[in-house]
Amino acid sequence: MPSSQFLHVEFAAGSPEFAWFAVDSLGRGENLENVVLAEKRRPVGSYRLESGSDGEIRYVSGEVEAKGVARWRIRVEARRIVLRSCWAAGKTGEPFRLLIDQKKNHATLLGLPDDNGPEQRIALPAVLHLPDRGTFRLSASEDGASVGYEARRRQPEYFVEITFPAATETQPQIDYVLDVAVIHPALPGLETQPLYDGYRRSFLNLLQFHARLHTLANNSSSDVCGFCFWMYAELAARAPELAPGLRALDLIRLSLDRVLDGGLTYGQAGYGKTARYPDAAAWSPSFDSLDTLPSFVIASAVYLRETRDAKWAERRFDQLLQLARRMLAQDRNGNGLIEYVLSGNSDSWTGDITMRPANWWDTIGFGHEDAYSNALAYRACALLSEAASAFGRAAEAEEFRVAAERIRAAYCATFLNPETGILAGWKSADGKLHDYWFVFVNGMAVAFGLVDAPVAHAIFDRILAKMKEVGFERFEIGLPGNLVPIRREDYTDRRRRYGGPELADGSDAFQIYENGAATHCHTYWTIKALYGLGRVEDARRIFHPMLRSFAAGNFQGFGPNGMSKDWRDWEGNCNGYEGYLCDGFLALLAVDDDLRAGG
Repeated sequence: MPSSQFLHVEFAAGSPEFAWFAVDSLGRGENLENVVLAEKRRPVGSYRLESGSDGEIRYVSGEVEAKGVARWRIRVEARRIVLRSCWAAGKTGEPFRLLIDQKKNHATLLGLPDDNGPEQRIALPAVLHLPDRGTFRLSASEDGASVGYEARRRQPEYFVEITFPAATETQPQIDYVLDVAVIHPALPGLETQPLYDGYRRSFLNLLQFHARLHTLANNSSSDVCGFCFWMYAELAARAPELAPGLRALDLIRLSLDRVLDGGLTYGQAGYGKTARYPDAAAWSPSFDSLDTLPSFVIASAVYLRETRDAKWAERRFDQLLQLARRMLAQDRNGNGLIEYVLSGNSDSWTGDITMRPANWWDTIGFGHEDAYSNALAYRACALLSEAASAFGRAAEAEEFRVAAERIRAAYCATFLNPETGILAGWKSADGKLHDYWFVFVNGMAVAFGLVDAPVAHAIFDRILAKMKEVGFERFEIGLPGNLVPIRREDYTDRRRRYGGPELADGSDAFQIYENGAATHCHTYWTIKALYGLGRVEDARRIFHPMLRSFAAGNFQGFGPNGMSKDWRDWEGNCNGYEGYLCDGFLALLAVDDDLRAGG
């Protein structure tokens, strides 16, 4: 069957679909394992699979009306697959199907919804991305063509399905073209160093487009987490054009439009299952997470900064201001910082997993004044001030510049722990600082400019020394979120599987999931902060081993114990559950910093 260093495909007997599908965009002949979900193959149909002497592969109809007619003609080249559908009198032919096992690869289709077709169609051109393996640009010979896109979880299989519609009487022939592509910013020096192969092959890994909701999400079939939109925007701002007329920033706009039109995301009050998306997570809070509004504001401001989209600004800017003011209204005590509804007090957590903490780190008891969410609020205000200025809104630009400065003035004064010399994770309503040596909190604060350089250097001196003291040096598996165990009184999910301790000091569950396990998630800002401080050697000691793991695909999939690779104990044993956490691939953006530092 057709194979090259870039791709390997095989075709099912009896019905038009792939039996084997694999890609390596870099042409190294790597990662060509099959991703097709064989368990859900179609029953053998009435088609006969033939190979011509000219190299063409044909699906020949066995139906009476069109017997002997080649309904699908396929040509495979080194870096291209062409699927040609031909109509014949009688019954319309079957669509050509690609059915991917999502547990083998979290494939996604990046594109704009076909507003003129069925709900689950994506207009061409589009991009089919297979994380850690490579990318195809999808196009068609006819204007207005689209493909079907479906993804589900727990059915019981997890799958992603792309269907190429058959030709019709009114459109008797159509070619669908799948071209192997390498999509990333054109940074000088990338192609000469294998260290950056993971960046070149997997730059798009952070972007996952939901098949049913047409919104960026955890993955093609998973929940839409609004508190992650800001990360998607950071990458989209740097992404080149994905395909003619398609930008990653278009997907940011689609996602924002959905929430600005009233759609709910995981982390917001009222979120839950719908007829359109019955696979939504069961958890539904009575109030929004503290990082949701900052995320929406950051993503919107980045979109406007990069596109200067005057029409979108005219339509949405006042809504954006309302979101930002709602965010700032959460400063209930007037000290400049926003506060979460829940106190964050030790022993205030009941172990009820529906009682969600303030931010992304959803098993750790972040509450009240949360350093993570306030870092995002600062960035939101600063970026919104810039956007307002760019669109001639001088009063609003000043309003949010002042708000950003108020947060900055209060930030270190509130969170810098005099006992450890680093920033604590949160200050609870009872006035206590909760400091578990959170690496990501300190990295974000420094990278965002919330900490003056002398203090920032002192913070990282202490954090890097603490890493050495506690014995963490396995940077190829990422960074721990925290360097010491989280006490039971500050852990919200009491299940051991998710890091919930039985011992008061938390030591019995340390290095399990969010209780100190290593992950690629939220490593970017720590690495970026080190580069920004000129600590290139420190940054590379962490980042270069991670880059080799990105190139090897070591942050996706499952280990021998059946648990996923996105969280690991410090010996490297897997203890995640998602199988793919797109958030962590934000770290690839630090390649830019590495190259500027003379990588």
